[in-house]
Amino acid sequence: MNMKPVFILSLLVLALASCQPSREKQEKKITAMENRLFSPTSTGFDKASADSLMRLYEDFIEKFPKDSLTPKYLFKAAGIAMNMGEGETAIKYFDKLYTEYPGDPKAPFCLFFKGYVQENVLHDYGLARGSYEMFLKKYPTNEFADDAQAAIENLGKSPEQMVKEFEAKQKADSAAVASKH
Repeated sequence: MNMKPVFILSLLVLALASCQPSREKQEKKITAMENRLFSPTSTGFDKASADSLMRLYEDFIEKFPKDSLTPKYLFKAAGIAMNMGEGETAIKYFDKLYTEYPGDPKAPFCLFFKGYVQENVLHDYGLARGSYEMFLKKYPTNEFADDAQAAIENLGKSPEQMVKEFEAKQKADSAAVASKH
């Protein structure tokens, strides 16, 4: 029996496997990039580094979908995308975490932040209302429930409108207290 083809095939498989970055190597790359990007000594936000970190997250998520770090990296990727003004990308990550990892402690927050992105990044108040309402329906006792309710009440209002409404309410409350005395 000729062992040469088996030996060559074994070498090929070994070579391909060694070209694949291990989970630990990818995790170390991510940690190093996070440390550089979020270092207290960094002099501002570096979009190129943020893009690189997003690619590292995406790589890890794709290669290790069952890993315990995957939901954490999805949430972080969504946060970076949201802060870079990339609303559709942020929503993609929030949706993926929410649907594929529903038991993760961050899953409820994904629904809330989806509404936040729809409201503040994409300015789609109809979609935002739907996301906030779904959040309130599914998680009425969540620590962000009051925030979701306030967001619904203030959708599309300018800061000036909200200040005027607050002042009018304060004035009405003061008048009601004064009339009782």
